[in-house]
Amino acid sequence: MSNAPAATTIRKVELLRPFFWLKAGWRELAAHPGPSLTYGILVTLVGWGLVTLAAPHAELFTSVITGFVLFAPLVASGIYELSRQSEAGEPASFINSVKSLRRSMNSIADFGIVLLLVGILWERVAAVMFALSYGGDMSDVQHFVHEIFFSGKYWGVVIAWLLSGAILSSVIFSVTVIGMPMVIGRDADVVTAMITSVRAVFLNLPAMMLWAGLIVTLTVLGMALAMVGLVVIMPLLGHATWCAYKDLVHEAPDPQPGTAS
Repeated sequence: MSNAPAATTIRKVELLRPFFWLKAGWRELAAHPGPSLTYGILVTLVGWGLVTLAAPHAELFTSVITGFVLFAPLVASGIYELSRQSEAGEPASFINSVKSLRRSMNSIADFGIVLLLVGILWERVAAVMFALSYGGDMSDVQHFVHEIFFSGKYWGVVIAWLLSGAILSSVIFSVTVIGMPMVIGRDADVVTAMITSVRAVFLNLPAMMLWAGLIVTLTVLGMALAMVGLVVIMPLLGHATWCAYKDLVHEAPDPQPGTAS
C-alpha cells in the first residue's frame, strides 16, 4: 500500500523556482542523453504520425491535438523512471526504464484512463463547437486551420475553444504534474498521487502557473520547429518535472494526528 496523502509534506517554493527545475532538468538530460533523447524521438515520431494521419481529414484536427496532449504525460513516465534510476545509482538506459515501468503499470494505466476521459470530453466539446460554427470547406486540415484561426471570421469559436482547452489542460496539469512522477517514484496509487499533485499545485500556485506557462511555451516552440524541437524539449521538461516533484514532495516520517502539511 502507498502512503496516504496525510503522510506527505508539500514544500512551498518561491515564484521563480521553475527556472531551477529547468536547470536541474538540463543537467539530468546531459547526464544520460542517449535514453532521454530516445523518448524525445518517440514523441516526435508520434506527433508526425498524428499530423500525417489528420492532414487529409479536417474533422480529425481536434482529435490530433487532444491525442498529443494525452500522449505526452504518459511517455514522460519513462523519463521520470530514467531520473529515478540515476538518482538511485541504477543503470539508466532506455530499455531498463521501459522494463522498470512494469512495476507501476497499473497506476500508469489508471492515469491513462483518467486522461482519456478528460480528453474525450475536450475533443467532443471542441468538435461540437467547430461543427456548429464552421460552414466552410472541410477538405483538409491546412485549409480548415487557416479559415478558423486566420480568416478573422471565427474569433468567437476560437476563443471558446482556447478557453475550454485551457480549463481541461489545467485539470490534466494539476493531477499529473506531481502525480505521474509520484507514481514512478513511490509506486503510489493513482488517487493518492492525484490528490498530492493538486495539493502541491494549489499550495504553490504562482510558481506552478509559471511552470505551466514554461511547459506550454517550450512545447509550442518545439512543435513550431516541425516538431523536431521536441526531441530535446520533451526529455528536458520530463527531467525538470521530476526535479519539481523531488523539490516539492517530501515524505513525513512520523505524521501526528491532526497535523497539516
